[in-house]
This record gives sequence, structure tokens and C-alpha cells, in this order.
Amino acid sequence: MTSNPAGFQPVFCSIVPPHLLDKVARSSNATAAERARLTLERDALERGRRRDTVVARTAVVPRPVAPEDQKPNRTIYDAAHGTELPGTKVRGESDEPGRDATVNRAFAGLGATFELYLRKYARWSIDGNGLALDATVHYDQDYNNAFWNGEQMVFGDGDGEIFLDFTLPVDVIGHELTHGVTQYTANLTYAGQPGALNESLSDVFGSLIKQYSLGQSAAEADWLIGAGLLAPSVQGVALRSMKAPGTAYDDDVLGKDPQPADMEHYVDTEEDNGGVHINSGIPNHAFYLLATELGGQAWERAGQIWFDTLTGGELAQDASFADFAQLTAETARERYGAGDETQAVLKAWEQVGVPTS
Repeated sequence: MTSNPAGFQPVFCSIVPPHLLDKVARSSNATAAERARLTLERDALERGRRRDTVVARTAVVPRPVAPEDQKPNRTIYDAAHGTELPGTKVRGESDEPGRDATVNRAFAGLGATFELYLRKYARWSIDGNGLALDATVHYDQDYNNAFWNGEQMVFGDGDGEIFLDFTLPVDVIGHELTHGVTQYTANLTYAGQPGALNESLSDVFGSLIKQYSLGQSAAEADWLIGAGLLAPSVQGVALRSMKAPGTAYDDDVLGKDPQPADMEHYVDTEEDNGGVHINSGIPNHAFYLLATELGGQAWERAGQIWFDTLTGGELAQDASFADFAQLTAETARERYGAGDETQAVLKAWEQVGVPTS
């Protein structure tokens, strides 16, 4: 077992939060409830594995990318509905697409994430130094989640009744890989407000990756996380909405989306590591307000401010919403001066009730 380096947080970050799976597990739909319970059990095992076998995060200094290096290094594995990772290699960087659509989507999603970070933020893979991007598909039976475990991506196929294939939404892939970016930069503590910031940053860049791959402006984007993931019978459109937190779903099995959009409705809870997937709605909404106020393509000015804040070295592991908000304002001022961008940042945080000074 590797010793835990000072300050390093064992990583297990999943797209479907435990509070939502727990809601399904307690529903009257016996089949869905059983699959949710099994997913929760598997997640607990994986989370325990990260605590017991911690992969030391080595500080990486991003370096300029030579032209010959400006490409990803992707490998997709197939778990064949088992749980041994990584599984059997089924596609490498130089291989042509095969017949398995799940494999092809995972491969493309890793590439879309790599492209945004490289082309728009000059970050060479998620660690800034060309880290290989590995993913495992067809994990477990009817597994209702996808996760980043500190080393690789893992995708379930869903149960077909509540959740569909987790490679379908590219923002899910971008979300989970961004946990890796956070791991290698600010390494935000995965609990309470810093944990909610951790989740929000993944939602922000997951959404930007989708928008970039579709060529959408901030006005054209749907600002949904996981659109297309919920089965047709579910009353909902996605896992979360950055535009209107609390409106993504309202279903007999899933319950109602609990995300708040502002600090007035902040949720104090011991569930979900202190509500990391719930209260992330507040910084999510602030980013949406900023991006739509500035207009154009959200990955440009709004995304640049958030990226600079995450990777600039000033964001503390235990940062609160107010700490992050103040730092985004300082970052905007440093890059753009006291003009429209900085004023839009201040306005966005004011609208969600988070102080910037």
C-alpha cells in the first residue's frame, strides 16, 4: 500500500451522486431499486479501494507542447460486464473505429476533452504533461454510474430503465476527466463547499467541452449536464441544469432535483460528502450567468477566467465559495482589467448571493 502524501485526497468521483441512487434504491420500483442498491455497493467498494491504495499525485509543471505531441494518447478497455480494471484492451490511439458504439463514443469523448484543454487553454492532457487517457467500458452488470478513480475513466452501461449508456453524453466524459485536472492542480477537498466547487468545476468544463464539440455559443447551449442519459420513461431532461438548478428532473423514482441556485437556498446536509453534488448548483449558476452575460463562446472569456482560477496556484484545497468567487474576480481583473469581464464576474456572484470581498 502506498502511503498517503501530505494533502493528497483519495479520488473517487462519480457522475450520479449517492443521494440520487439512494432515492432510487428506496423507491417502489423493485427492479430499479435493486440495481441502484448494487450500484451503491459497487461505488462503496471502489471508494474504499481508493482509500486503501492511494496513487500518489506527483506535482507536474505543465510544459509547452511541441507540434508532434499535439495529440492524445487514448486506450479503451472492455470490462465485459465484470469489475476487474482496466479489462481487455479494445482500441488504441492508432486503431480504426470498431463495431462497438460505446467504445467509439468513449474514445471520441476522451479526444474532445483533450482538444478543449489543449487548443483553448494550452494544457497538454489533464495533468498538463501529456498523461495517457485510459477508459474502461461495459463495467459491471446494469451499472448506473461513471467515475474517475484517480487513474482512469470507468463507464457503466446503465440499466436501460432509469439510466442509459454513460458514454452517450460527452459532457459526462468531460466532467469526470476534469476531476483529474482538479486532482493535478488545486486538489480541492472532496467535502462541503470545496467539494461542491470540485463538482461544479467538472460541470462547467464538461458543459464547455460539449459546447466546443458542437460549436455552440453560450446562448445556443442547453446548459444541461447529462442530457440524453435518462431513459425515456423518466420525467426529466438531465442530471443537473446550470441554467435553472433544481429543474433537471421531477420523477416518481428519482424524486425532485434538489439543487439550489443561490445561497439563500443552500442545503446543509451530511449526505453526499456534505452535499457536493447538491450545492454545486450555486457556483454552476454563477458561471452560467457570467457566460450568458458576456455572450459569444463560453469557453473563451468565462471559461478562461475559471481555468486560470483553477490552475493558477492560488486556490486553496479548502476554498469556500466566497474564496473562489473572490479569486475569480482577481483573476478576471488580472487578465482583462476592470472592464466588462470583471464586472460580469462580480454581478454573477452577487446574483447567487456569494460575496466577492
